Amino acid sequence: MFRRKNPHAPAARRLYLRVAEAARRPELFERFGVPDTLDGRFDALALHVWMAIDRLRAEPDGADRAQALFDAVMAHLDLTLREIGVQDLGVGRRIKVMADGLHGRSLAYRAALAGDGPEPFRETLRRNGYGGTPPALNDAGLAAYEAYVRSRVAELGEMDANALPEKF
Repeated sequence: MFRRKNPHAPAARRLYLRVAEAARRPELFERFGVPDTLDGRFDALALHVWMAIDRLRAEPDGADRAQALFDAVMAHLDLTLREIGVQDLGVGRRIKVMADGLHGRSLAYRAALAGDGPEPFRETLRRNGYGGTPPALNDAGLAAYEAYVRSRVAELGEMDANALPEKF
């Protein structure tokens, strides 16, 4: 009933807005072939949330900061489902599916990027980044998407974590 406020929550909400903005960049849909559908947009968001969470996890207080971001993401997804008319009884179930999907994608991306996964990062991106629809991209297009992700991960790794909410 009475919960302590997470001191990272305000920064996490600001960071989430930047992450969501990055996940809606036209380049993702036009150049990299992510389908502009609910599922495609969720996969673009999941990819960007993963990048932000993994960056936050590198900090001494990273687990708390990453959890605050995850909570902000889930709160916004909950609100979005309600706004598009999902009934109250269905929201919790759908949020659980989304949380599981985000977690599964994060694990797959993390392992593949580190070279610890069963497949190369490009194949993980092909399997998880296109809203369940195989991309209509040639290998060069998928390679460009992979290069974009690797570049963003490297850029975020160089960035001061406190600047993420303003610079993501």
